[in-house]
Amino acid sequence: MAVVSGSEQYVGLVLVSHSAEIANGLAGLVAQVAGADVPVTAAGGMPDGSFGCDGGEVLEAIRRAGNGAGAVVLMDLGSSVLAVRAALAELEPVELEHIVVVDAPLVEGAIAAGVTASTGADVDEVAEAAREARGVAKL
Repeated sequence: MAVVSGSEQYVGLVLVSHSAEIANGLAGLVAQVAGADVPVTAAGGMPDGSFGCDGGEVLEAIRRAGNGAGAVVLMDLGSSVLAVRAALAELEPVELEHIVVVDAPLVEGAIAAGVTASTGADVDEVAEAAREARGVAKL
C-alpha cells in the first residue's frame, strides 16, 4: 500500500486495482494534479507481487483514509470490487459514516475526485465528481 502525502482537512481517495503498478502510478498522477494536501492511498496487487487484490491491504487502506474529512473509494473491476465489499463488511458503523464507494472509471474518476477534493469539497461532492467522470467524452 502506498500513501501519497495528504492532510486530514481534505477528503482522501483510496485507489484499488489488481495491479500495484496501476494503483501506485495513478496515485502519483492524482497527487500531481490535486496537490500534496489531498491524501491518496493506493492498494493493489498481491503481497508476492502478482496481480490480484489483497483484502487485508484494502481494509487497512480504507481504515486509514476514513480518518479525517472522509474518503472516496474507487476500484477497477472484478475481485477488487469484491475486496472493497469485504472490507466494508469489516468496518464499524462509525467508520462507514465517512466512506463513499463510487462506481466510476478508475482513472478518470480518480482525477476528477482528486481535483474536486483539492478545493476543500466535502466527501459527497468529491464522490459526485468521480461519478460524473463516467460521462465525459474524450473525443
